[in-house]
Amino acid sequence: MTIHRIAEQHDLPAIVAIYNSTIASREVTADTEEVSVASRQEWFDAHTPDKRPLWVLEMDQGQGKQIVGWMSFSNFYGRPAYSGTAELSIYLHPDARGKGLGTYCLKLAEAHAPQVLVHTLLGFIFGHNAASLGLFKKMGYQQWAELPKVANLDGIERDLIILGKRISA
Repeated sequence: MTIHRIAEQHDLPAIVAIYNSTIASREVTADTEEVSVASRQEWFDAHTPDKRPLWVLEMDQGQGKQIVGWMSFSNFYGRPAYSGTAELSIYLHPDARGKGLGTYCLKLAEAHAPQVLVHTLLGFIFGHNAASLGLFKKMGYQQWAELPKVANLDGIERDLIILGKRISA
């Protein structure tokens, strides 16, 4: 059984570990080297439950609850007129991928968005990340932009796809 809750300071090392587990694939993040817990503190502090929540996903793994993923709302473009739009990030532990948690997260995000005055959710996804593109499209997100060859990962230029969904009018 999966539960979600607002992330707490003591969760930051697990959040960072899950994030770092995605770097080597070159499919999920534009970071090319692992990040430290200290380097993510300011980012963590910017997530507040009343405006830009950061949740952790926990599952009982037989040895008690363990964090298996996280999801966050982040500011889009940083200007007041865009306050109703949030970038959505979902990161899952390698053992938790492909088990429906991405769908769980998107449903949670959509249900919670109006409570934090968000009417539009965006996903920024590499064009070669078929799993994430498929998830967002399955949940009704539409491709709103393609930024061709804007990232360089190990000498390979990669596209960034922006998917969006209007949650409320």
